[in-house]
Amino acid sequence: MSNLRFNALLQAIDRPTKSIKEEGRRSELFMSNVFDLSTMRQYVAREAYEAVNDAIEKGSKIDRSIAGQIAAGMKEWAIQHGATHYTHWFQPLTGATAEKHDAFFETLSDGSAIENFEGSQLAQQEPDASSFPHGGIRNTFEARGYTAWDPTSPAFLFETTLCIPTVFVAYTGEALDNKTPLLRALQAVDQAATSVAKYFDKNVSKVNATLGWEQEYFLVDKALAAARPDLVQSGRTLIGHASAKGQQLDDHYFGSIPTRVLNYMRDLELECMKLGIPVKTRHNEVAPNQFELAPIFEEANLAVDHNSLLMDLMDKVADRHNFKVLFHEKPFAGINGSGKHNNWSLATNTGVNLLSPGSTPMKNLQFLTFFVNTIKAVHDYEELIRASIASASNDHRLGANEAPPAIISVFIGSQLTAVLDELEKVTDGKLSPQEKTELKLNVVGKIPEILLDNTDRNRTSPFAFTGNKFELRAVGSMANCALPMTVLNSIVAKQLIEFKKSVDALVQDKKMKKDDAIFNVLREYIKESKKIRFEGDGYGDAWEKEASKRGLSNNKTTPEALKANISNKTINLFEELNIMTRVEIEARYEIQVEEYAMHIQIEGRVLGDLARNHVIPTAIRYQNILIENVRGLKEIYGSSFQTYAFEQIRIIEEISEHIAEINKGINDMVEERKKANKLEDTEKRANAYCNRVKPFFDSIRYHCDKLELLVDDAIWPLTKYRELLFTR
Repeated sequence: MSNLRFNALLQAIDRPTKSIKEEGRRSELFMSNVFDLSTMRQYVAREAYEAVNDAIEKGSKIDRSIAGQIAAGMKEWAIQHGATHYTHWFQPLTGATAEKHDAFFETLSDGSAIENFEGSQLAQQEPDASSFPHGGIRNTFEARGYTAWDPTSPAFLFETTLCIPTVFVAYTGEALDNKTPLLRALQAVDQAATSVAKYFDKNVSKVNATLGWEQEYFLVDKALAAARPDLVQSGRTLIGHASAKGQQLDDHYFGSIPTRVLNYMRDLELECMKLGIPVKTRHNEVAPNQFELAPIFEEANLAVDHNSLLMDLMDKVADRHNFKVLFHEKPFAGINGSGKHNNWSLATNTGVNLLSPGSTPMKNLQFLTFFVNTIKAVHDYEELIRASIASASNDHRLGANEAPPAIISVFIGSQLTAVLDELEKVTDGKLSPQEKTELKLNVVGKIPEILLDNTDRNRTSPFAFTGNKFELRAVGSMANCALPMTVLNSIVAKQLIEFKKSVDALVQDKKMKKDDAIFNVLREYIKESKKIRFEGDGYGDAWEKEASKRGLSNNKTTPEALKANISNKTINLFEELNIMTRVEIEARYEIQVEEYAMHIQIEGRVLGDLARNHVIPTAIRYQNILIENVRGLKEIYGSSFQTYAFEQIRIIEEISEHIAEINKGINDMVEERKKANKLEDTEKRANAYCNRVKPFFDSIRYHCDKLELLVDDAIWPLTKYRELLFTR
């Protein structure tokens, strides 16, 4: 066994378990490191508190003089809790978070020093914008960009730094982050949904999109992961033969959580409590060493911030427990990958979940309105939803036997399917009093008030209704939730606007009663969007053929899927709702296709290094051992040695064949990579990496994995699947 692998295994096996002791109730710990409204009330004047509250509830601007009061209170609170620095915490288009720390400490002209933090520093900062992805919006020499405080997401203390959630824009005003379009989309769906909700309750003045994400991840020992250059540099194993035991016994799923992992989870949850991340659920997932945690639902902007913060926190806590967290969608071949299911709904300021059926026909008509409009939105923009979850890493997962396919469809369950089918049969025109009563009693009135899910769950569906919410299951575990949430809220906002126009037109022009008009419009939407609804097995070939007949897209690769982001339909959607300009949309597309090419480029380089500098030398070393063995047999047995050395000679030949195939594959891959790198057009380069470079990965891996089975385990240099997945 190689020294690196041997030492890594020793460290992992001898690793002491770090016990976590909890003191006090978690409810008392919750939000203790968050400067939320209740905390703010203790540190600022009533005027300042109300200004922030109005900014959160009504979107009103905060005066700079008020910002000074808030900054003073925020600084006082942070220093009392041990803070020495502050930072504008933002989400650039890298998909990760970013921060630049500045100390509260300042010197005065007389040589003395103070802790200082002013309103201008709270409201706006100027980080370097040139080194973040910008898609051509900025030149490298034009570095200026601005971060601006987002009061709807409270500041928090992370270790010794006060973190202030912010948006990030270019000097010229274009959004350079994931948060800005999300905030605009949430505002759009708020306005559109509120207008429609008033059909049913005049007291509704605000609608919030809510999000509950489910974060799947792998935990492997830090030393074992460090002995794998592919895990370190690409986040996944580019080679590695399957372990004899994987997930085939289903014994890990919902099983007893290993002690060391449980201590990590408890430590993580305690840190989450302090930061106001309302994590509630934890369990073993399907694959060995795979786990999941999920929070209580929150307002979507805050939920996105919390998920981004959580991923940073998980890394830091894992390091304390000598674990490495793997967020990659497919870190190991042959076993389940990881997703991040986005559970989405709409809630009014009056406390009503608009996607939850009620106890009366009128409440159920409200439910059907938002339910059907959401399905119609997904039908009209299914390619854009597919694009919102596209990435080089998620391509490995989508369509595999543990994830939804690349074809977007909607699952609603048999009961609601029957309701929509019955509603679809209603005759055109105005409903007679008898028809209206019958419809309310026999269709709308039949929907039970849902306390628990009344639909079965279809884990093969990318977009499934699960009782009182829709679950976008296709989001990748590495992804920032902001992009799919921006798309989903935007398309629903657009659809609700169109719905209200149609209903109002029937009421005004056709003199229909409001309920009649709503039923008529919903009936047409049900007919128009029927092809997006699918209740069967999304994994089978039969669905792929059926989806093609229905005219649904099947964009299997990221470069293919991303084209929807720059279609005229998409550009019109975002510009009409003031969510993104054409410049911002095209810049994001440029960033995404370039990022895809770079990911495949990195993986190709790492794979070449592993194969040529680790696998082949080890294979040759073992081959030489066999050759010496054959020579020894020849000395002993003379001309009849082949009888006794037959198997050794066959292995020597096999090793040579695999080495030859690996070298050929690497040479051909490098040549295709060189050709791709010469392409100046980023879209063409991404397609070249996808279609001409990436295909070599599987063949190179095949021969490397065969050598892993042939070569003596004692000298194999890389930690194996059985060690990564079953050492805890």
